Amino acid sequence: MKRLLVLVSVLMLMPLPALAARSAAGAGDGWRAWDAGLREAGTAGRPVLVDVYTDWCGWCRRMERDVYSRQDVREYLAKRFVTIKLDAESDAAASYGGQALTERGVASRFNVRGYPTTIFLRANGEHLVNVPGYLPADRFLLLLKYIGEGAFDRGVRFEEFTRQQSGAAH
Repeated sequence: MKRLLVLVSVLMLMPLPALAARSAAGAGDGWRAWDAGLREAGTAGRPVLVDVYTDWCGWCRRMERDVYSRQDVREYLAKRFVTIKLDAESDAAASYGGQALTERGVASRFNVRGYPTTIFLRANGEHLVNVPGYLPADRFLLLLKYIGEGAFDRGVRFEEFTRQQSGAAH
């Protein structure tokens, strides 16, 4: 019985190092917390990419592993966006539009219904668009260029932008 209790205790503690590693990795590679990221975007005049995730979301981990870790994606994000990680289940303090919220409240305010969801905001914090779900890295990079190079703001449809990009590559 004593061994069983020790085993259960060890198993219960196992997710904590993984969570700490995820938070440490997020903090060291250009990801900001919500409030700090919005302040930086306003100062820098760059749009915001918000990665809305939960700790239990397998597709969120895959997005981090297969998409955000790619060199070309990281470089483009660093050059064109302020990046924010937002835990949709966190009660950590966050504010938006002059309201005191939590990270959970921010996700709710932006109508996030599934994970991962990528939210794009203008530099002033104005909402542009939510992109729900996992996207493969090449498609995600195309989306980043669509937003980052202003095609979205010019009213260009994503399908047209995609055709233009594939024509430019040939």
